[in-house]
Amino acid sequence: MNKSSFKSGFVALIGRPNVGKSTFVNNVLGKKISIISSKPQTTRNRIQGIYTTKNEQIIFIDTPGIHKPHHQLGEFMNKESLSTLTDVDLILMIIDGTSDFGTGDQFIIDQLKKVSTPVYLVVNKIDLINDKNRLFANIIKFQEQYAFKEVFYISALRGDNIKELLEGILDNLEEGPQYYPFDQISDHPESFVISEIIREKVLMLTKEEVPHSVAVVVETMKASEDDPNLIDIHATIYVERQSQKKIIIGHNGKMIKDIGTLARKEIVMLLGQKVYLDLWVKVEEDWRNKKSQLKRLGYFLENN
Repeated sequence: MNKSSFKSGFVALIGRPNVGKSTFVNNVLGKKISIISSKPQTTRNRIQGIYTTKNEQIIFIDTPGIHKPHHQLGEFMNKESLSTLTDVDLILMIIDGTSDFGTGDQFIIDQLKKVSTPVYLVVNKIDLINDKNRLFANIIKFQEQYAFKEVFYISALRGDNIKELLEGILDNLEEGPQYYPFDQISDHPESFVISEIIREKVLMLTKEEVPHSVAVVVETMKASEDDPNLIDIHATIYVERQSQKKIIIGHNGKMIKDIGTLARKEIVMLLGQKVYLDLWVKVEEDWRNKKSQLKRLGYFLENN
């Protein structure tokens, strides 16, 4: 093949919750498009991160972490993850190098055996590994269960071996078109990324008090009538219980103010201009088990 030919393809990231899929995508792109949190099941939608150079375009699909579902939202998240496997050119199964092979990994591998798409095993968090013998013994367990095409060892947080992984991905892609413009890094609108930034700050500041009963919707986003250089953003934070609403608002409104302050700083960097952010909190009881509410909040596809 001519060295000047352009390669492109779609790459799915799959793995247990909290293994670093979103951190990897954000590192490759040099910009945050995926929410990062220490809490499992943070990513809820398939997020396309688009990496483009003069020679290639790799479209990464960051799937929700596969887990045993406990509500309709969990069912949706698993369905989102598994539906990508037959539609892509390559799958990266990302694992946490500090964690031992478990039933969750076996469940994912059982799904991989149903498709013919090639799979790379990507061992993340190698910067935290102290016992290499234990690591390699663990990797053997993975390889006994599935014939991975290649194995890569990376640190998505520090960027270790990311370049080598990108080169390995490129080797597996065919000549193809440039699907997206050179400067586009995501297929999601800015309003979606903003809602995810706000949700990330809620998860960060409320710790374990408000787990995954939170959804954020950007209601309006437009230039201010008084100042065209200022963007007015009005967003609603949905929770399932009144007690959660009180936690998010906080004593004398301190928590909601802190959430807004942190989110606004990041939104300003995203948009490159001044932002006025207005946050409201509403209670929508048991929304994670109501298909109509899930669809309204953006978690159900049109054909679901």
